[in-house]
Amino acid sequence: MQVRFEDVTMRFNDKVVLDRINFTLPSQELISFLGPSGCGKSTTLYLISGLLEATSGHIYFDDQDVTKLDPVKREVGLVFQNYALYPHMTVLDNIMFPLKMAKVPKKERVETAKRMAELTHIADQLDKFPRQLSGGQQQRVAISRALSKSPDILLMDEPLSNLDARLRVEMREEIRRIQQETGVTTVFVTHDQEEALSIADHVMVLDKGEIQQMSDPVTLYRQPKNLFVAKFIGSPAINTFTKTSPALNPQASLAGLNWTTLGIRPEHFKFTQVGQHLIQGVISRIEQVGKDITFHVQADHEHFVVSDLNATQLQAGDQIYLTADLDHIQAFDAQGQAVSLNDSAGAITDLQESVSQVEEADQAHE
Repeated sequence: MQVRFEDVTMRFNDKVVLDRINFTLPSQELISFLGPSGCGKSTTLYLISGLLEATSGHIYFDDQDVTKLDPVKREVGLVFQNYALYPHMTVLDNIMFPLKMAKVPKKERVETAKRMAELTHIADQLDKFPRQLSGGQQQRVAISRALSKSPDILLMDEPLSNLDARLRVEMREEIRRIQQETGVTTVFVTHDQEEALSIADHVMVLDKGEIQQMSDPVTLYRQPKNLFVAKFIGSPAINTFTKTSPALNPQASLAGLNWTTLGIRPEHFKFTQVGQHLIQGVISRIEQVGKDITFHVQADHEHFVVSDLNATQLQAGDQIYLTADLDHIQAFDAQGQAVSLNDSAGAITDLQESVSQVEEADQAHE
């Protein structure tokens, strides 16, 4: 099922949490809402569920306006951060509970619950109580219960935040598997970019109640629409330089183009010769974790990070000169919006070629 927001605003007293946001969530995909704490991602999730009512605007499921529709009638499944399992009920009874409330016959309830337990790999835990389960198993019970109603949309609010690192990786892969097997439109709220980028078909990045960008994970990383997205996505974080950065070579052709901030990811730097460099600095520290080597580089007061350089001979204190391919350099204007370097770079190239042609003509004439 497709979800569509049209000019949706959400206010709590005088505070605007969401400001006239518009988006469409594709049907049968896994979409992550990603952003810092307080950005509005959980509020958006609860507006979809009906647990919150929008201050203004309209919410559609396919072509049906559900803005005022009761949550029970929206046919959504909701998985909370704390799982919200009933401690006095067995796993089987927890999964069956929504069906019992819907007055589904007991035989059908049991069959459905067992099928959901098979899907989430907890069929051997049906007689246990929540306190007897690990965090990952409790999460599977919560997902099974949400899916037992055959919802059109599955909503998950920070579902992995209470798990340890190893279980988080395991469960996010399980969530992806379950979504692909069921085909249910799934919304996954998280502040962890690794979770969002690793399992989602599309990621919607929010900040301060506004949508910054919504795209597939690869586009989000390679073509951020603004400086916030560029800085928020990626680990290590993107390196940023201004026209006055001490690391920037003022004689480089890019220095004369129309931009305010340049962004270069650590893995996109390449060695070059002095004079042909865009960025320079002195290695202050070398960090190695397994096969991954990260160079921390200093230029006066400015610090940036370089990785994936095949240079085991480098040592702290070495001066290095770096550049990057134009396609791997991201540029932003004074408002933090992405700008293209290709047009300006092309104009400079054309000018340089014209100057060269004039010089060659003068030499020939002499």
